[in-house]
Amino acid sequence: MKKNTIVMLGGFVIAAAIVFLLMAATPGSSGVELTMKELLATQNQHKDDFVTVEGLLMEDTIKWNADKIELKFDVKDNDGNIMHVIHNGPKPDNFSEGVITILQGAPTKKDTFEAETVKTRCPSKYEGKDMKDYDPESHKEKLNQPPKEK
Repeated sequence: MKKNTIVMLGGFVIAAAIVFLLMAATPGSSGVELTMKELLATQNQHKDDFVTVEGLLMEDTIKWNADKIELKFDVKDNDGNIMHVIHNGPKPDNFSEGVITILQGAPTKKDTFEAETVKTRCPSKYEGKDMKDYDPESHKEKLNQPPKEK
């Protein structure tokens, strides 16, 4: 074989390996994003899919087993649908009532979801006010004040 042919063949093999690794490393990009209502209605159709779904955490249902590193909890949506979640991994930091949870994984039994990842959105108390009500002068005044002594 010619030297150029070997180099070209090697380049194609490397390029194919990179494409394969990128596809294998990003399962979320090939997944399905559903509302909880849609997922519960079509749960059997999505057993083999990588699904992203959101729901409001129900704090009184949280069961954390530190020995098994297993987290079980329920989430609900605005329509009153409830889904049970099982996650074998760490508990997110701000895991409290009313936090929106973003779940990625697959449905298992009826109304049950096995989450590979559990993320939370910040509660609305951390969100800023509307920019139309923003007064930059009052902000400057607060910045220029000396710190309060304790």
